[in-house]
Amino acid sequence: MQLRPAFLLFAFVLLIVQSASARADLSIIPQPKRVERGEGTFTLDKTTSIQAPAGRRTAEIVRFFADNIKEQTGITSAKSGGGNRIVFRINKSIGGDEAYRIVVSNRRINIEARTDKGFFWAVQTLRQMIQAGNAPAVAIPAVTIEDAPQFSYRGHMLDVGRHFFPVEFIKKQIDLLSYYKINTFRWHLTEDQGWRIEIKKYPNLTRVGAWRAEADGTRYGGFYTQDQIKDVVEYARVRNVMVIPEIEMPGHSMAALAAYPEFSCRMKPINVTPEWGVHKDVFCAGNDGTFTFLQDVLDEVLALFPSQYIHIGGDEVPKDRWQECPKCQLRIKAEGLKDEHELQSYFIKRIHSYLAKKGKTLIGWDEILEGGADRNAVIEVWRGDAEAAKALANGNRVIIAGPFYFDTPQQNKTLKDVYQTDLLSLPQYRENRKLLLGAEAPLWTECVTTVNAESKLYPRLQAFAEVTWTGKRGDFADFKRRMATHYRYLDALGIAYGPEDKAVANYKITFDAAKRVWRLNTDGGFDDIVFRYSTDGSEPSADSLSFKDSIEFTQPSGIKAAPFRRDRKYELSKPFALVANKALGKPVKFANPIDKRYEKAGEMALTDGILGSGDFSDGIWAGWQGADLDATIDLGLRASLNSIAVNFMQQSGSWIVLPRTVTFYASDDGGNWAELQSTETKADAMDMSSAIRNIRFVAKRSISARFVRVEAVQFGKLPQGHNGVGGDSWIFADEIVVE
Repeated sequence: MQLRPAFLLFAFVLLIVQSASARADLSIIPQPKRVERGEGTFTLDKTTSIQAPAGRRTAEIVRFFADNIKEQTGITSAKSGGGNRIVFRINKSIGGDEAYRIVVSNRRINIEARTDKGFFWAVQTLRQMIQAGNAPAVAIPAVTIEDAPQFSYRGHMLDVGRHFFPVEFIKKQIDLLSYYKINTFRWHLTEDQGWRIEIKKYPNLTRVGAWRAEADGTRYGGFYTQDQIKDVVEYARVRNVMVIPEIEMPGHSMAALAAYPEFSCRMKPINVTPEWGVHKDVFCAGNDGTFTFLQDVLDEVLALFPSQYIHIGGDEVPKDRWQECPKCQLRIKAEGLKDEHELQSYFIKRIHSYLAKKGKTLIGWDEILEGGADRNAVIEVWRGDAEAAKALANGNRVIIAGPFYFDTPQQNKTLKDVYQTDLLSLPQYRENRKLLLGAEAPLWTECVTTVNAESKLYPRLQAFAEVTWTGKRGDFADFKRRMATHYRYLDALGIAYGPEDKAVANYKITFDAAKRVWRLNTDGGFDDIVFRYSTDGSEPSADSLSFKDSIEFTQPSGIKAAPFRRDRKYELSKPFALVANKALGKPVKFANPIDKRYEKAGEMALTDGILGSGDFSDGIWAGWQGADLDATIDLGLRASLNSIAVNFMQQSGSWIVLPRTVTFYASDDGGNWAELQSTETKADAMDMSSAIRNIRFVAKRSISARFVRVEAVQFGKLPQGHNGVGGDSWIFADEIVVE
């Protein structure tokens, strides 16, 4: 019998509807490759037994599965018996080490895979199909699932160098990585701001390098003992997650050099820095002792991490110290190198060779391509497709990280943005598919701690898991439908996940000159966000005073506010320093307008009584690029003046440099000016430390004036050696305080 076209169309539509219906009944993330719904259900109860082939790892997986069934439902599976059965079977015809097949029928669940990795991911899929909640029996819909990942490397990186995270937190995140089939946890263990791994041969790495003095004088830090490292690695192994360490070299190494300065170029004592950014002190590439030290360190690291990969960073390496170092210059000459870029390549290749002899593969950030990289190294790309193209042209395997930086605010990298990322969007990726290992989602922690890490990660990590597992853009509406179930799961675990497309908290503080009050307006990323605050500089807690959308303050104080949800702090507190002075609320005239990107409110810019934080983009700092600050304040009446002060910011990595000179004037009529003081700041555009500099005039005896003027002369063009050479520098000021 020949089928007519109309019938074929009907059959095709029916197949699509049935497939959509099968998926609609399930809320599995990442979405399986193929789902086909059957008839009936499998009843999971105390008579259900689990059968599996012999083997230590398989037995471990069965135990993990049984323990989680009990935790989710309260049901303890039977040792044996004639009830329903869950049967694990090795099937060598299933393609891929991580592939699996699940067939659920009325009396049996068959789990098939060619390796234990596939068995474990099948278990995680079944866990998502079993609804949580104590019950004597749970119904699992009859279904056939065939599944396999498109990318072998699906990773998350946590930076513990800038802020330290306890073992309990890390294990909690590994549980979630495993639940969503993310198979790699990369542990960023060393940084300029802290060395976090115990190395027994070099105890100063943790005795000195693990601790720093913060700006307020407090001591901050922490590290993991080797026993703790082993514990985390084993915990992850059980959950099908590989742990890769990152030991930064040759840059981002100030913590190590604070502990052992003899391996720096200057060989002078330095401190573990509390400052973010790129720092000039790096490992000396001309000193053979440096390589002996690093090889000793790596030997202890390799003993702790069975992973085939070791990440050595290799990014953001200033060449200043190497340029001035006789040993480094001698190395360049002796090795026939062209310049310091090739010296960096020499450094990386020497470490690569050492690791290769140990049977390990080096991973480095895409900067290791500068000067040439060994084609057997794996390149992690963060600076864009052009760097990926260089790596692929060189024959290197590639991991994509740039689109998945989860320290990026949610409003700038939304859940939808992450979900719709196409890892094969460019021809070079498709043409070199075998070289594309997968992707990684880094979480850098300059502004992240245990307080707000989870709101940065989730639910974007679920979207990342699906993108890297399926290898394609899916149906975002369907993904959101499935996420509704997973939000309940995250709630049950106590995970402080963030909003999908907006900030956890937005703040705007202004001064109302008519009412003489400061008004703080807030907006929460969830409807049930409550803001709690203190006025004594202490950290807000669940017991602190609260407000919802707006609050007014009549007295100057040090305010800290933070968003809370379900009595848990969701974001780091936001400080506001309010000051009263004779210029408060007075109009200001600027000879050069404030740049619109950093423009405070109208004519009260710099006289609203609000001091800026360490973040130049906090909405409080005012900025000028390529222009001088020249501000005149009309106090309204003659007043006695004892001092005038202004804060300026130095953050040259962002092109913000102190003005060259700051001059204060006073006048009775606003036309004839008396110079009170001119201060040379000795501004240095090559000083990459972040600082707020207070420039202050103090009168020997009180003076009388109606008008006050502040003139700050810009640094000018950024010099050679700066990352913005030739560009116009910025001036940033927050407030003119007249007393």
